[in-house]
Amino acid sequence: MSGTVTRTIDNAEQAFQSSAAEAGYAVQNVLVEGRVNADPDVLLGLINVRRGDPIMAFDPAAVKTQLERVSWVESAHVERRLPDTIYVRLTERAPLALWQHQGKIRLVDGKGAVLAETNLAKFRDLPLIVGEDAPFHAAPLISLLGGEPDIRDQVEAITWVGERRWDLKMKNGVVVRLPEGDVALALSRLAKADAEDGLLKKDITIVDLREGNRITVRTAPGRVQEYKASFSLSGENDI
Repeated sequence: MSGTVTRTIDNAEQAFQSSAAEAGYAVQNVLVEGRVNADPDVLLGLINVRRGDPIMAFDPAAVKTQLERVSWVESAHVERRLPDTIYVRLTERAPLALWQHQGKIRLVDGKGAVLAETNLAKFRDLPLIVGEDAPFHAAPLISLLGGEPDIRDQVEAITWVGERRWDLKMKNGVVVRLPEGDVALALSRLAKADAEDGLLKKDITIVDLREGNRITVRTAPGRVQEYKASFSLSGENDI
């Protein structure tokens, strides 16, 4: 109850660590692998060890816990490599998109985790997604867009609509309404229509792909046009 036993143990541990350090078991190197985007100064601050510190006093489990609280770090492996090296291997989260929400832009990964809110310039070429829960649903669509690069390169923003489907806002202002299901097929039909008929370059405001057998377009005011429909299974066109 007096704490005498605890103090005795602590003193013995400190004596052991000091003896080990004097015998050469002191930190001389800190090796970190896997860091790409995480702030190195933050990581070193959390590792919190200096050259000459007793290596046996270093707590790998505690440092692992601290490192995995960093937004960029998905997992960390930390170990002592006797006699003198602290080794850290990081698995970082992969940035997927920029998320516009409540007037702010944040960087997110494919699981919806926010990775950063500042210094985003280097990620400006990532897709821009919009919507309350957009980060939790965007990965499959962004992957599908990667298979249609001619469409992907025209996309300015991707909006999560009604908690069930996506709209694509193209760089020329055209809005493409995607269906809830069969998104891959819808994108394929859109790419074919654009390649064969220049659909997205016409004077239109909306392309609606929510009906599986047709593409419906809304023209700009005063610009009603006929569109070739070789891509329509029904042979019909909606203008």
